[in-house]
Amino acid sequence: MDSKREKDQDTDFTKITAVLLKSRTGEFDLESILFLKLRGLGICDLGCIGECTNLERLDLSGNNITKLVPLSSLRLLIVLNVSANRISNLEAISSCDSLQSLNVAGNLISSIENLHCLQSLRKLENIRLKDNTYNFSNPGERVVGRGSDLYQLCKDIDDTIKAGLFKNGQLPELPEQWVEDGFWEIKRSNNAIIEEAYKQFNDVLHECRLLNNRAAHIISQTERSLSLKNQPKQYAV
Repeated sequence: MDSKREKDQDTDFTKITAVLLKSRTGEFDLESILFLKLRGLGICDLGCIGECTNLERLDLSGNNITKLVPLSSLRLLIVLNVSANRISNLEAISSCDSLQSLNVAGNLISSIENLHCLQSLRKLENIRLKDNTYNFSNPGERVVGRGSDLYQLCKDIDDTIKAGLFKNGQLPELPEQWVEDGFWEIKRSNNAIIEEAYKQFNDVLHECRLLNNRAAHIISQTERSLSLKNQPKQYAV
C-alpha cells in the first residue's frame, strides 16, 4: 500500500517536490542540481525548487505556473525559460542577480511596465517576449540589452504606448535614432549559442545519469546472482 502511495506521489507533477527533482536529475542533494528541465508536466506550484540554490539553467516552459516567488532565492541562475505559462508578474526574479537570458513568451504579461522590475539585473542581456515558432506572444518582442539600458528602453516603449503609437500589438517603424544600434538583436548571438550548448549538455548529462543508474542496477543484480551461485551447498545432518 505504501509503495503504491509513493508511486502515485512520484507521478503527480502538479507541485515540484524533492522526490520529483531527485528522480529527474539523479542528484541526491538539491543543492547539487545545476541544470533542470521540467517542460510540459502540468506544474502549477514551484514547491521546493528554491532549495536548488546552485541552479544555473532552468526550463519550466509549457506548464500552468502563475507565481514565480520560489525562484527569488536562485541567485546563480543564468538562463530561465518560463514560456507558455500563466505568469503576469516578474517581480520575484528581480533578485536573480546572475540572470542573463529570460524567455517569458506566451504568458499573461499585459504591460511593458511589468518589465521595469528587471532593471536591477545588470547581467541581463536577452529577454524573449514573443516566439513566432510556437505562436507565443506578449506585448512586445525580443529585447536585448543590459539591465539599466533595458529600463530606459522599456520607458521609451511605454511613452510610445501612451502617445498612441502602439497599434495591434506591434511598434510602427521609428526613426533610427530612437534607440542606439544593437538594442534589437536579429542575428543569433553568442549568448544564444551558449544557451543552446547548455541545453544540449543538460540533455546528454541527464541521459548519461539514467544509463549509469541502469548499469549500476544490472551490475548489482549480476553480482548478487553470482554470489548466490558460488555459495557452497548446505546439507541437513
